[in-house]
Amino acid sequence: MTSTSAHFEKLSIFYPMWNEEEYVDRAITAGRRACSILMEAGDIADYELIIVDDASTDGTAAIADRIAAEDPHVRVVHHAKNRKLGGAIKTGFATASGDLILYTDADLPFDMAELPRAVRLMIDYDADIISAYRFDRTGEGYLRTIYTFCYNLLIRTLFGVKARDINFAFKLCRARVFDHVELKSEGSFIDAELVIRATRLGYEMLQFGVDYF
Repeated sequence: MTSTSAHFEKLSIFYPMWNEEEYVDRAITAGRRACSILMEAGDIADYELIIVDDASTDGTAAIADRIAAEDPHVRVVHHAKNRKLGGAIKTGFATASGDLILYTDADLPFDMAELPRAVRLMIDYDADIISAYRFDRTGEGYLRTIYTFCYNLLIRTLFGVKARDINFAFKLCRARVFDHVELKSEGSFIDAELVIRATRLGYEMLQFGVDYF
């Protein structure tokens, strides 16, 4: 598949990781599989998988470096000190070299087989951001479910953003969004910040539901 026949030149997937040694191999394997399907379909010409090691204290860094040494599609960025989720996400978006970028968690809260569907939706609807929401959130406990509902309601009320599950770790973005959107947050508000800033600038966001694991 040549780059001239693919919809996107390169897909960058990045995973913010802090002490995720149990999940590193599985996350990268799932990413490879989804990217292979996208390449075969002609949706992407190339891909990269980026691990953002947020100063892990377990074996995450060593495992990530070993995988990167074995696979040229895998890159690793190490933080000298822990920068929390927001800092890791900002590093991921800044490091990504693709014209299409996905960020998600290392523990794979959704089936990565949903990614080709998301890319197809982006192409068909000419969207700038594809944001997934969870069909069923009760698996994380009722208190967390209530908190998530209230947080989403607050964001919608304060900022007028119609996002059903704004903090869910599935954001597929065209790189062009970041020509005009500069993220500031170092905490968990960064998901909301991305959507708020992008939609206020006129970028189109499409949402779709996924099963939550």
